[in-house]
Amino acid sequence: MPAGTLYRGREGMWSWVAHRVTGVLIFFFLFVHVLDTALVRVSPEAYDEVVATYKTPIVALLEYGLVAAVLFHALNGLRIIAVDFWAKGPRLQKQMLWTVVGIWTVLMVGALYPLLGHAVRDVFGS
Repeated sequence: MPAGTLYRGREGMWSWVAHRVTGVLIFFFLFVHVLDTALVRVSPEAYDEVVATYKTPIVALLEYGLVAAVLFHALNGLRIIAVDFWAKGPRLQKQMLWTVVGIWTVLMVGALYPLLGHAVRDVFGS
């Protein structure tokens, strides 16, 4: 570890980074969502064109990424609350992080077909 850096390289640091990154990604999505929804008042035709672009396989993959970001951010937020307000939280934060990652992985695998099934059929046919 270089001298003078805050980086510690352990699970807590990676969790901290992932929580901030997912928060920024969610904020960016909400910003774009508000803008594209506001477009309906300016030009309904332009709104329809924008919404039509959302039905592509690439956007389906981005939606899957959005679900991944929201789900991790929510589960990790619950872990952070437990660390902050539960007396045993700081001692068990590493185990709680791996529990969050496990739950997140199971839920994301379960979301593969519902979220990406139509995109796979569009690309490869039914």
